[in-house]
Amino acid sequence: MSSPEFAGLDVSTRVRARDIQMAGVADLRRRVLMISGAIDTTDYDVSVGVNLPEPGRWQIIKSETNLTDQTWVAIQVVTDENSTFVNDEDNLILSRQFAKSFMTPDQRRLTLYDGEVRPGESLLKMYTLETSGRRPTYAYSRYSPISTDTAEQSTQKLEELVTTGMPQRPVVELIVPVTIIG
Repeated sequence: MSSPEFAGLDVSTRVRARDIQMAGVADLRRRVLMISGAIDTTDYDVSVGVNLPEPGRWQIIKSETNLTDQTWVAIQVVTDENSTFVNDEDNLILSRQFAKSFMTPDQRRLTLYDGEVRPGESLLKMYTLETSGRRPTYAYSRYSPISTDTAEQSTQKLEELVTTGMPQRPVVELIVPVTIIG
């Protein structure tokens, strides 16, 4: 996109933020880990590693902004071999943008769906993670409908992805710095 006042000035790569670092804060007393940041890729899954002050049960509150040009209609989170999601009445699994969730019986894959996160919008999700190590890693995948699919095809594909899981794509690895409070 060139500016008419400044012929030849191309600002298309500077219109939106890119490469926003994720950062976290761990409240040791409350056992809460809050992470914020942004995702600006549609071609990769994002693997997030955090350094916790100690292993155990942590409530994760994560906010990220969709800096891609695609609408996300499902988010999948897969834990490492030392971590599981907690699935009981005392620990909520929720997202402001998605109305439903599905967790596998081994409690290592969680999918949030029945909603959307449009380009430029933020996604907020909350769940509890049980980890035996101080450096849990989990990977995020996002699903965006294919523009040539009909609504019926998109719905069927989403149902399959929720049940069987999203196929693994190349991964971008992030190590999220965590500040300890409490």
